[in-house]
Amino acid sequence: MTICPSELASSDHLRASQALECPVTQKPVPQKDEMTPRTGVQPSPRIHDLGLLSDRRSAALVTSLGEVVWYCPGRFDAPSLLARLLDEACGGSWAIQLAGAVQSGRRYLGDGGHLETVLRSGGGELTITDFMPFGEGLPRGICRVFSSAAQAYRLVLNAAPDYARRAVTLEQQGEAVRIDGQHWLYASHLPRITGDSVVVEVPQDEAAWAFLSDERLESPDWETVTRWREKSLLSWQELTTHATYHGPYEEAARASLRALRLLTDHAGNATIAAPTTSLPEVPGGQKNWDYRYVWLRDAGMVVSALTRARGDGQEGRAFLEFICARATPQNGLPVPPFMTVDGGQPPEETQLDLSGYENSRPVQIGNGARGQLQLDAYGNVLLAAKLIYERFDVRDSEGTREHWGVVERFAEFLANHWQDDDYGIWEERTKRPYVAGKVLAAVALEYIAEHSEEPAQAARWKAAAAAARQWVMTHALNAEGAYAYVAGEEGVDVTAALYPVWGFCAPDSPEMLATVAVLERESCQDHLYWRFLADDRTHEEGAFLAGTLWVAQYWVMRDPARARVILDAVLAYGGDLGLLPEMADPRTRQPLGNVPQTFVHAALIGLVVDLAEAEAARTASAGTASAGSTS
Repeated sequence: MTICPSELASSDHLRASQALECPVTQKPVPQKDEMTPRTGVQPSPRIHDLGLLSDRRSAALVTSLGEVVWYCPGRFDAPSLLARLLDEACGGSWAIQLAGAVQSGRRYLGDGGHLETVLRSGGGELTITDFMPFGEGLPRGICRVFSSAAQAYRLVLNAAPDYARRAVTLEQQGEAVRIDGQHWLYASHLPRITGDSVVVEVPQDEAAWAFLSDERLESPDWETVTRWREKSLLSWQELTTHATYHGPYEEAARASLRALRLLTDHAGNATIAAPTTSLPEVPGGQKNWDYRYVWLRDAGMVVSALTRARGDGQEGRAFLEFICARATPQNGLPVPPFMTVDGGQPPEETQLDLSGYENSRPVQIGNGARGQLQLDAYGNVLLAAKLIYERFDVRDSEGTREHWGVVERFAEFLANHWQDDDYGIWEERTKRPYVAGKVLAAVALEYIAEHSEEPAQAARWKAAAAAARQWVMTHALNAEGAYAYVAGEEGVDVTAALYPVWGFCAPDSPEMLATVAVLERESCQDHLYWRFLADDRTHEEGAFLAGTLWVAQYWVMRDPARARVILDAVLAYGGDLGLLPEMADPRTRQPLGNVPQTFVHAALIGLVVDLAEAEAARTASAGTASAGSTS
């Protein structure tokens, strides 16, 4: 049962309605006496309007008007305390009620997780700095610091614990309010209980702060909050030195690196797929999944991206450590295809009694794909290990390769099972001979065999790789000579664009030319590309942004200008903060799916690194040719 907060919850429901090119609303925020009662008819927050906060343990999403509409305290996959993102009427939020407010601008401070938002109202501005304290010894929660404003305003917190499945309890405890027995709201101005809401009144021309804490504290003050802020900024600065990037699309790459770090668990160094659940792939549809878990495939691609982005290897090696520490075989698999941030088993899918984003139901927690065989997941981990082994010295004092035991286990599994039917890269519900997993098994075994110190083992892996290659060339080409998504069928998927990137074939091989021709003809619109699903031929979902970037990676090898056009089309869906969703609909220009999606950001980093290398090589080649012509 969903328990709705009071009607006082927020006066900040009006959201941007313009097209993506102009995402900022210029309409005033309605005042309480102008508001429609909270009956669930207020508009959902816009996906491209969401900013991400994180302390690398949990995450929150905040709109450009300063309303926190999603917050899972304690850990990424914990039950929500604020979830207006998934239920406009009952989900709960933390809003700013400032008469006539419009968004004037926002930005991240540096490469970390401090988000600065400026609201304009009347003759003045209100600057909000939102952050979740990150660093040793800092409390957990959401901290909000406000400049002085030319007029008074209110902060209104409507908590809805456990995905709004139970009523909130509020208790005034001196200068704080205790929420649901386990959270506390502290503020520079006394928070007061009003019905089911907690309200902070901020007078005209006074600065303010507020902290929604996961623990009881000893009366924090301005000095305390300033110390949290400075220490947190320093912690982010230290972290962001591990990988940097300079080259084409530098700002987009920085935004993607930030997103990956914000969604990586600090304790276990595992990266979740997204901080949200049930944002729809089809508006009003049923393809709504929980992405708050760690997928081997996604995390492997993230490690590869961080390693290639001028990384020092620490983040990538930390991920291998996460896998090693939790590599417990289950259901005949060396490691499940995905897990919780602490290495546990995700819960079974459960539907929640929430209205859903734009009435898209079901709203789900948990994920039903947890026991699937996904060959490509293990291949991606091996590719990440290969990059780390090639780029960094990973031998310990005894001369052994770091984490080799788990890498070896994955390679043995692929050598013995590459020919098995699996559920594919898109986690479909029926086992089939999906081709991408077999291609990835072949190249991963070839690469990792070069790092084996046992000749017999290396020979066995190479033999399995050769057999997988031969199988693909014999069974996986369709009638047009293109790489099929499923062996023996005709459909072609965007994953095939990665085959030359992985080194399986040349970009101008007859098979790849035929494959790209099919993708351009059947899967492309406005430079965005759809994936092919064997279980769902309706094509109702949006264009798949990671797959679109993979196609761009392919074009880097043949026509970098074409790759740039595709990348620019994707970046149009990143909003002002560069946070990319899973999908987009070029017909409506609407972002779709869970956001931000680490899979997409990892693909973007891989693409821009490829572009930088290709353009550097072209410049060097031109310089050599010029020197030769003048000699």
